[in-house]
Amino acid sequence: MLGYDDKRNFFRMMVNSPCQLQVTDDESSRTMQALCKDISATGMSLEVDEPSIEVGTQVSVAIESSSSQIPSLAALATVVRCEPESESSCIIGVEISQMK
Repeated sequence: MLGYDDKRNFFRMMVNSPCQLQVTDDESSRTMQALCKDISATGMSLEVDEPSIEVGTQVSVAIESSSSQIPSLAALATVVRCEPESESSCIIGVEISQMK
């Protein structure tokens, strides 16, 4: 039997690409740089330079393409998990709700 341990509906594609993240929460709306670690059809994993971002926060993600053959990506998403990476950064998992 093939070993597919992840048990996800969609495969992840590792990208490690810089992206721009606009966070809209109760406190404010702010824009920051992030690193998209991986992406699938319904979500992505992002490393951000903040200690944490609250689950349920709405974000806009923009990934510029460096190739004319691959289009840029813009999406609205919701934070579904947040795991500390260091004292000043975390990895967030987001669920894509709309592609722009």
